[in-house]
Amino acid sequence: MRHTLRFSLTALAATSLLSATACAQVYSTDPEPPIIYDGEISVSTNADGGLRPAVGTHNIQVYRANRSEPEHLDGLDHTYLHAPMLAYWRGKFHLDYLSAPVNEHDSPTPTSYTSSVDGIHWDAPTTLFPAYELPDGSRPLTHQRTSFFIAPNDRLLATAFYGLYPRPNDGSGIGRAVREVKADGSFGPLYFLRYNSQEGWDPANAAAFPFYTESPDKGFVAACEALLADKLQTAQWWEEDRSEDGFYREKGKALSYYHLPDGKVVGIWKNAVTMTTDDEGESWIRTGFAKNIPINSSKYWAEKTKDSNYALVFNPTTRLRHPLAIATSEDGKTYRNLLSVHGELPDQRFPGLYKNMGPQYVRGILEGNGNPPGDDLWLTYSVNKEDIWVSRVPVPVSQSTAGSFFDDFEDSSENGLPSFWNVYRPLWAPTQIVDTNSKQGRALRLSDEDPCDYASVTRIFEEGRSTMIRFKLRPEQTDGRLEIDVANAEGLRPVQIAFTENGTVEARHEGIWKPAGTYEAGKWIDIEIDVNPENNTERFQFRINGEEVLYRIAYFSDLARTAERLTFRTGEYRRRGSGGHEIPGADLKVKKSTFLIDDVSIEPRK
Repeated sequence: MRHTLRFSLTALAATSLLSATACAQVYSTDPEPPIIYDGEISVSTNADGGLRPAVGTHNIQVYRANRSEPEHLDGLDHTYLHAPMLAYWRGKFHLDYLSAPVNEHDSPTPTSYTSSVDGIHWDAPTTLFPAYELPDGSRPLTHQRTSFFIAPNDRLLATAFYGLYPRPNDGSGIGRAVREVKADGSFGPLYFLRYNSQEGWDPANAAAFPFYTESPDKGFVAACEALLADKLQTAQWWEEDRSEDGFYREKGKALSYYHLPDGKVVGIWKNAVTMTTDDEGESWIRTGFAKNIPINSSKYWAEKTKDSNYALVFNPTTRLRHPLAIATSEDGKTYRNLLSVHGELPDQRFPGLYKNMGPQYVRGILEGNGNPPGDDLWLTYSVNKEDIWVSRVPVPVSQSTAGSFFDDFEDSSENGLPSFWNVYRPLWAPTQIVDTNSKQGRALRLSDEDPCDYASVTRIFEEGRSTMIRFKLRPEQTDGRLEIDVANAEGLRPVQIAFTENGTVEARHEGIWKPAGTYEAGKWIDIEIDVNPENNTERFQFRINGEEVLYRIAYFSDLARTAERLTFRTGEYRRRGSGGHEIPGADLKVKKSTFLIDDVSIEPRK
C-alpha cells in the first residue's frame, strides 16, 4: 500500500504557526511569496519518497564514520558527522563538516576538512577548527551555518563559530574564528574574526587565538574585512551570536539565496521562511513562508543554475528528512517537477541524541564561492548525521529520456562514472568504469565490501508498457549478491531478478522467488528481460544466453502499468533503513563481491 504525505495550504497554515513561534518572528501575510511550488507535493514514506530520480545524478560518499578504524588524519573516531559546507577554488572542491564523538553538540565538536580534485575521490580529512580549552577548563563547540568565503583578493577563508555546551547556536557563545585555506591544502593561523561582545567575550577571556587584525599578513586582513562587509554572507551568522550591535540586518537561520536578473536577491531560511533584498542584504523585506512547500527544520538550498534556471533542494515533508529532492524554476519564483536527488536510506549504524535519519542539511556552492567545470549542480549533506556525501546533478535537471540506447562504456565516463546513469556510491561499495583487458573492452564495475550498504546504478529509459532490455553480466564470484530490478515512475518493481549468494539465479513471480538456474564466476552472461512482450500482459520473459530460464512467463510482482528504469544493486532491496540501535560489525569490511556490466541496450516499444 502506498502511504502518501500531502501538503496543501491548509496543512501549511497549521505547521506555519508552530514554525513562526519557534523562530520568534512575525512575518507578513504577503499572498505572493517569492518562492512558490506550482502544485501539490505528494511523497510516500519510502526512502525515495516514491519520486522519480533526477536523471544522471551521482551520489558520492565523502567520509564514512568509523569508530574502530577511522581514516581521519587526526584519528577522530567520531560517529556524529553533520552540517557540511562546500566551495570550489583553484581546481579543487573544499568541504568541511562538524564532528562529535556520539551525539549532536557533544564536547568536543571540532570542524574537519577535506578536498577533492574531481568530487569523487576525497582526501583523508584533517582538523580545521580544533577543540580548545577555556581558562575554566571547559571546551567550546564549533558550529556553522556557513563557512567558506573566496575573497576579492583570491584568498580562501573558512570560518566556524565557537559556542558553548549544550547549545552552541543560542547566542551565548564566544565568537567566530577564521583561518585561511592555502592552495597546497595547508592552513594559516587561527584568529577570531568577531567576538560575541554582548555576552562579555573579548581577547582577555576568549583565550586561544588572537584577533584577525593582529595578523602580519595584510592580504589575509583584507580578505577578513571583505568578508565582514558582505551582508549576504554574514546574514547567515546571526543565529549563533544574535548580536544587537547593529551588525546584522535581519534575524534568521541557515539562509540560502540567489540573484534574479533585475538584481533582487531571493532568500529562503530554515523553516521555509522567505525574504527579499534589493540592496545586497543591507535591508530585507519579509515575505512569509514559501507557498505549497513543506516547512521542515532541515535546511533548504536554492541557487541559480548554469542554464539560467533555478533549483530548490530540500526534504519534501514536514517531519521526515528523506528523500533529498529538487524542484526547478525558469523565473526563480515558480517551482515545478519535484524529483529525488538522494533516494537511498541505509540503516543508521551508530545511535545518538538528535540523530535524525536521512540525507539532510543540504548546502551547495554559494554565489562567489567557485565554479566547478561543467554544468552540473553540486550539493553536500549528511546521511543519518553520521556520513558525509556530495551529489552531482546534471543541468538541465530532467526526469526522463527518450528513444533507444546502447551503453558499452567505452566513452561515456564522468571521471570514471557512467554518464546518464544514476549512481549511488558508498566508499566501501564503489562503482567505476574499468578496462577489462579483454576483447570486451571497458565495462561498469560494482564492488561491495560494506556490511551495511550497497552499490547501486540505475539507467532511466523512455516510459512505456513494453520494453526489451539486454546486457552482459560477469559475476566475479558465486557468493555475492546482485539484484536487478525494472521499476516504474513511483519505484514499484514489476520485474525482480537476483544472482544470489548461493550461486543461483532467481526471478520473482507474483511476489515469490522462483529458481531460474545457476551461474559461474568469471564468465560473461548474455541476459534478456522482455517486459510485457505482448504489450499488455503485466508479465515478463527472462533469458540467459538466449534460453528461457523460467518454466513459464512470469507475472509482475508489483503491479505497474509502465516501466522506465533499470537498476543493478549489490544487496537486497530496502524500502527504507532503520535507526536507534548499534549495528555489530559495522566498522569492519566484509568479503568483497564484484560484478561487471556491459553492452546495456534498452529498446522501448510503442
